[in-house]
Amino acid sequence: MTINSIKKHSNLVKNVLTEYMNISSVIPINFLETSPHIFDFSKKNKKLVSVDLNNAKKFIDYINNTLKISGCSFGVGGYSENRIIYRRSNLFENNVKPRSIHLGIDIWMPAKTQIYSPLTATVHSFKDNDNFGDYGPTIILQHSLHGIKFYTLYGHLSRLSLKNIKVGMKIKQGQQIATLGNYNENGQWPSHLHFQIISNLLRKKGDFPGVVSVSEQKYFLTLCPNPNLILNIKKLKN
Repeated sequence: MTINSIKKHSNLVKNVLTEYMNISSVIPINFLETSPHIFDFSKKNKKLVSVDLNNAKKFIDYINNTLKISGCSFGVGGYSENRIIYRRSNLFENNVKPRSIHLGIDIWMPAKTQIYSPLTATVHSFKDNDNFGDYGPTIILQHSLHGIKFYTLYGHLSRLSLKNIKVGMKIKQGQQIATLGNYNENGQWPSHLHFQIISNLLRKKGDFPGVVSVSEQKYFLTLCPNPNLILNIKKLKN
């Protein structure tokens, strides 16, 4: 698939989501009634230097303490951010192309928080990506608006979320599809949702890159439009 065809389809996805006014919330509405903290995981955040990101408990403490100090019930951010936090896992680090560009938006909320489908959907695929620093339990939904097909990915879920799901299952708009997982089941991360829009899955199932190298960012950011087109979190840009 050429970059031009990917760009064309991705623009169609962005246009249809911009124009469609009936998108439901992915997270419980009570969170959206408050203002979130915007997390920065780039090298600009000097506070990260003192955090042992390889220690899940200390990473969790950093997230929770930051939210407490800010007076926010949840945190968000990360689309197209060049992050340093992936140095904690060999999954993202190699000598050729270390991956650091984030393709989704992270929503930092407590474990067991309910997650909903923003639109009518079909379950495309799901998988427990059970590696340190990986997605953990993951669900990918397929959507179609005005004949334009695209996908949404939900990572770092609970294992219970995959128990009764089936490929091809029909999902109603606003239907609960999952709950967030604890660090011991979600890839060893502080509890959060990785949410991503994907215009073309490139034949992948149950998994899709959520972080890419700097050299790949133009291609993949074209392939994955800004998730805030669906999330509509006012403190974030579309």
